[in-house]
Amino acid sequence: MHLIIKYAKELALHGILIALACIFIGPFLVSFLLSFHVPGNVFAWPLRLIPHPPTLQNYRDIWTSVPFPRWLLNSTLVAIIFTLCNVVFATLAGYAFARLHFAGRNLLFTVFLGSLMVPAHVTMIPQFILLNDLNLINTYQGMLLPKITQVFGIFLMKQFFESVPRELEEAAEIDGCTKIVTLVKVILPISKPALVALAIYTFQGNWNEFLWHLIVATSRNMFTLPVGMAYFRHEFQVDWTILMAGVVVMALPTLTIFYMFQRLFVQGIATSGLKG
Repeated sequence: MHLIIKYAKELALHGILIALACIFIGPFLVSFLLSFHVPGNVFAWPLRLIPHPPTLQNYRDIWTSVPFPRWLLNSTLVAIIFTLCNVVFATLAGYAFARLHFAGRNLLFTVFLGSLMVPAHVTMIPQFILLNDLNLINTYQGMLLPKITQVFGIFLMKQFFESVPRELEEAAEIDGCTKIVTLVKVILPISKPALVALAIYTFQGNWNEFLWHLIVATSRNMFTLPVGMAYFRHEFQVDWTILMAGVVVMALPTLTIFYMFQRLFVQGIATSGLKG
C-alpha cells in the first residue's frame, strides 16, 4: 500500500512538472511555429499552428526590411559591456561588504538593499533629465551609465563570499598576499558558479530591456532588438510572422548561454543563499 502511494505521489509530481513545462515552453513553441508561416496565414480559417507551407521568408525579411543587423550589434555591444561592468563592480563591492571592516558598512549595505524597494519607474525621469543635461541621450553611454552596477549583483556576490571559508584567505595572508591578490588568485577561481549566475542573470536582463532603451535611444540606428521589434506593430495591424521570427532570433543567445552554463548557474544560485 505504501509503495502504491509513493508511486502515485511521484506520478502526480511528474504530471505537475510536465504541465508546468508545457505552460512555459508553449509560448516560445507557438512563436517558433508562427515564424515559418506565410504572411497573412496566421489568422486564416481554419486556424493552423503547423505552417503549411513553411517558409523562411520572414527570417529574410527581418534582415532586409529593417536595420536588424544594427539592432543586433547594439544589443550585443550594450549587453556585453553591461554584463562585464556589473560582474566586476559587484564582485569588488560584494567582497568588500563580506570581508572588509569599515565604518558604516552595515548601514551602507542596508541603504543599498533599501534602494531595491524603490520602483525603477520612479527614477527614470531624474535619470533622463541628468543624461539630457550631460548630452548623453541617444548614446551607448546613456544606456549603460545609470545601470552599470546593480544592487542585486552586490547582494549575490556578498552572500557567496560569506560562504567561502576564511581559512583560505588567512593562509594567503600568511603567504604575504594582499587583499586584492587574495581575491584574484584565491577567491575568484572558486567563485565561478556565482560569477556565471550573475553574468547570465545580468546579460538576460539587459538583453531583454525595453523601456529604458526606448527612452534613451531616439534614433532608429541606436535601437536595440526589443525596441526595434516594436516597429512591426503598426497602428491597425501587426506583422506577426516577421515579429515572431525576430523574437526567435532574440531568444537564441540567452537560450544558448543558459544551456552551456546551466550547471554553474544552478550551482551559483544554490550556494549564494538564494535557495527558495
